[in-house]
Amino acid sequence: MKSRSMMILIAGPYRSGTNDDPTLIAANVKAMTDTALEIYEMGHLPVLGEWFALPLIEAAGSKEPGDEVFNRIFHPVAIQLIDHCDAVLRIGGASSGADEMVRIGKEKGKVILMNKEEIAGVYSPKAELS
Repeated sequence: MKSRSMMILIAGPYRSGTNDDPTLIAANVKAMTDTALEIYEMGHLPVLGEWFALPLIEAAGSKEPGDEVFNRIFHPVAIQLIDHCDAVLRIGGASSGADEMVRIGKEKGKVILMNKEEIAGVYSPKAELS
């Protein structure tokens, strides 16, 4: 086990299963954000692609999820973010976008985690150096 903090991309459903209902999208973001807080409290730095992409999407003039502006920015930002992360944590239900983040993370040699419990077996910021 290595002793250091990881930057972990939280990959979960955003629009999947919502029919673009803002309340359901907000619930998906809350689930990812709640997980991010747990990861932070474990001593790691969590990130969501949404934290970077959504302000850019708004500034670029997107009118609704899935429009041309949204699609031009949303997943590409998360894909770029993977380059700066140590790991991708996949949470939640069906999501082609989250599955794409896992696939790209694997291609880039990142640690792929399918649940929070796996994190302690990979890195622990509090592990003793041997």
